[in-house]
Amino acid sequence: MTRTNKSDNASYGAKDIQVLEGLEAVRRRPGMYVGGTDIKALHHLVYEIVDNSIDEALAGFCDFISVTIHADSSVTVADNGRGIPVDIHPQKKVSALELVMTVLHAGGKFGTGGYKVSGGLHGVGSSAVNALSEWCRVEVCREGKIYLQEYVRGIPQAPVRIIGECDPEQTGTRTSFKFDKQIFTEDIDFRFETLVARFREMAFVTRKVKIKFSDERIHREITFYFDGGIISFVRYLNRNRTTLHPVFYVEREIEGVSVEASLQYTDAFAENVYSFANTINTVDGGTHLTGLRTAITRVINDYTRRNNLVKENDANFSGDDTREGLTAIISVKVPDPQFESQTKVKLMNAEVQTVVQQAVAEGFAEFMEENPTAGKAIVQKCLTSARARDAARKARDLVIRKSALESMTLPGKLADCSTRDPSQSELYIVEGDSAGGSAKQGRDRQFQAILPLRGKILNTERARLDKVLSNEEIKAMIAALGVGIGDNFDVKGIRYHKIIIMTDADVDGSHIRTLLLTFFFRYMQGIIDNGHLFIAQPPLYLISYKNQKRYAYTEDEKDAFILELGVSPDKVGLQRYKGLGEMNPDQLWDTTMNPENRTLLQVTVEDAAQADRTFDMLMGQAVPPRNRFIQTHAKTVQHLDV
Repeated sequence: MTRTNKSDNASYGAKDIQVLEGLEAVRRRPGMYVGGTDIKALHHLVYEIVDNSIDEALAGFCDFISVTIHADSSVTVADNGRGIPVDIHPQKKVSALELVMTVLHAGGKFGTGGYKVSGGLHGVGSSAVNALSEWCRVEVCREGKIYLQEYVRGIPQAPVRIIGECDPEQTGTRTSFKFDKQIFTEDIDFRFETLVARFREMAFVTRKVKIKFSDERIHREITFYFDGGIISFVRYLNRNRTTLHPVFYVEREIEGVSVEASLQYTDAFAENVYSFANTINTVDGGTHLTGLRTAITRVINDYTRRNNLVKENDANFSGDDTREGLTAIISVKVPDPQFESQTKVKLMNAEVQTVVQQAVAEGFAEFMEENPTAGKAIVQKCLTSARARDAARKARDLVIRKSALESMTLPGKLADCSTRDPSQSELYIVEGDSAGGSAKQGRDRQFQAILPLRGKILNTERARLDKVLSNEEIKAMIAALGVGIGDNFDVKGIRYHKIIIMTDADVDGSHIRTLLLTFFFRYMQGIIDNGHLFIAQPPLYLISYKNQKRYAYTEDEKDAFILELGVSPDKVGLQRYKGLGEMNPDQLWDTTMNPENRTLLQVTVEDAAQADRTFDMLMGQAVPPRNRFIQTHAKTVQHLDV
């Protein structure tokens, strides 16, 4: 074994072992507690405080929660729950409020006294938010008194004190905080739409709780209250779809675990399922989702056999067959939830799978027997799905044989890059041969590949996989990307870590971009989820005046530059780029493809439910919702096709 020179070795003894006191561990390693310091982690601060109020609602002590983002981006969360206890803790000899806000793993959610179920798992929620805030202020109303404690970067500025009186019948907690820019150093702020999506979900899965959300930065306010709970959620998701039967709902409590499930089949082709554990959206699923899917498939197969709806020798429906067109919500309340991480994206309790499977199977079997019309419609949907899936399998095998995806034979129209390192490679999906020609000449061949598409691809919102695989442009994309499709999809095989959609700045370009986004969302969402999909931002104008030239990417940029020049607009040379093909290769490189100058928009899906409804509304079969959308927004459209 080779040793380094002893004089180079750093000291490593008892004195070098660090013990992080108080909340310093959270400030040093925020990723362990809120998932990082990016915009997702920033929103997680709000979720942690609101989750505490939701836990009060689950315990039956709270029915109103208000969330306010103030003009300075500080946040206030208030509820009418019991209020955090303020009396002196018998062992620690300080107020319970101070313990909750300043000590990790302190809270009322570990034993059986404070909460039967809660979203809290590690007892770090409030204290982590406090640690990562520039300042925090908590007011508690209990027993006719208003108590206050204030903190700076997690450190109490004084003991808990009484600052006033309140109605003896009134209780609640009011927490205000401002995130610390020493921790969240990126130029980020709260997004109204992201928080709206979260609070809508919370209101759906926490029946009869009113959540009021106000954003003073943009003067918007919205209130959620759903008497029907997750039944309302399913109806909301299917608002623009043709449904095959009434909404099914079951609620059971088995071995201390409360299970709520609601589902409805539609004529759509995609599965639309959301899972919640103690009101928290488990975006990566978990044991409750597995139990739901297993129960649905088993019940449908049993019903089909018992009623002789298929031939005796026909194979059972697979899980894929029973998920096509399914919209479902599974919500569980678990006394001791085990999540994959502090950010709670996946439920791990093994016993929950059995409980959910039992509850859903019993309820769904009853529903099918009592509603034979619905039962037959569901079976017919699964039969059609199974036949289409068989056709898609044959079509996919044909694509694999013809294009030899697995041996990496690439489409002839692809101008590939030299590097074989996916992390260094980019693929531009370009509209038309003309733009493709400019892009091929202007690119850096070392790491930039170009795939020109001829015309508009198939609208994949209205097509099953077998039809999708018959489209030549889509087959070329599948071959170029290297991730497969359908059952064979695996994002690990991706050949380019940046996939960039580059279309013209006109109506046709927007339509092609939407068709491509629809395809990626429905059939390759893993590419979006892993941060690989981008939209290029080519300039709208080239502005020339004397020896000065500048590109403008928006109307505002154009107007600002002309104003900066201090001359009349009619004395300025103005070239409007309607198509990428109008740009010289060097112009395209300078403005849109050079990593040092270009602007790329990363495609993300923060609210999957809203994204699903939007694609369905814009690209689906139903025309009236699309017409309503166009009529509602027509007057606010700018530069539709200048």
